[in-house]
Amino acid sequence: MDPVTLIFLVVAIIVGLKLRSVLGQTDDDDDRRPMDGYGPRKSNSQPSEQRRGGSDNVVTLPTRTTHADQQTQPDREVKKTINMADQIRKYAKKGSALEKALQDIVAADNSFEPEGFYNGAKTAYEMIVMAFAESNRKLLKQLLAKEVYEGFLSAIDAREHKKLIVSSSFVGIDAAEIISAELRSERTARVTIKFVSSLITSTHNRDGDVVEGDPKKVREVTDIWTFARDTRSKDPNWELVATESAS
Repeated sequence: MDPVTLIFLVVAIIVGLKLRSVLGQTDDDDDRRPMDGYGPRKSNSQPSEQRRGGSDNVVTLPTRTTHADQQTQPDREVKKTINMADQIRKYAKKGSALEKALQDIVAADNSFEPEGFYNGAKTAYEMIVMAFAESNRKLLKQLLAKEVYEGFLSAIDAREHKKLIVSSSFVGIDAAEIISAELRSERTARVTIKFVSSLITSTHNRDGDVVEGDPKKVREVTDIWTFARDTRSKDPNWELVATESAS
C-alpha cells in the first residue's frame, strides 16, 4: 500500500468515528429512513381508520343538519308568531278592532307583515303624489285600482286641457297611521292609512302665472288612503283603491 492511499484510509476512519460520536446510532430501522419530509412517519395518535370514521378517503365530520332542522322548525314558527304579534302591537292597541283585523289578514296571507306593509305604503304614497304632479300615467296605472286611476286620469286630462302645469316638491311624510283594516269575504284585505305630509306645490298657467298654491311655501296635506290586495293572488302588490282628502 503506497503512502498516499494509507493517509486517505486513516482520514476516512477518523471521520467515520467522529460522525458516529456526534450522531449516535440506533437499532430501529424506521428511524434510519430518509427525512425528506414526504415519507410516512410514525405517529403516536390513534390509527387513521379510527380518525376517519372507517373511510380511507373522507374525514367524517359531525353533522346536525337534519336533526337541527327538526328541532328549530317549531322554534322558528314560535318566533315568527311572537314577532308578528309585536309588529301588530306597534300599529294597533291590544284588544282593539284594528288588532283583530290585522291578525285576520296575517292568518289569511302568510306573506303579510304589518311593518313591511306600513313602510311600503309610505313609499307608495310619495310615488303616487309625485306621479300625479308629473302626469306620469304609466306609473299611476301600476299602483292604482282601475276606478282610482280613472279619477286621477280625469284630473290630469282636465288640467292639461287648460294648459296648466303643476310644480311640486315632496318635503316628507310627517306622520302615518294605520287607522283601520278589514278582511272581506275571507279573501280581500283592506288597510287604511292616514298620511300627514309636507309639500311645496303650485299650479301655473301657460303664461307662468301662479293660479293655485305657492311655490315658496310648505303646505301640510292630510290624506286618508285605502290599499287592498287579494290574499289568494300570487301578485304581492297592493293597490290604492280609495282616497280621501282631509286637508
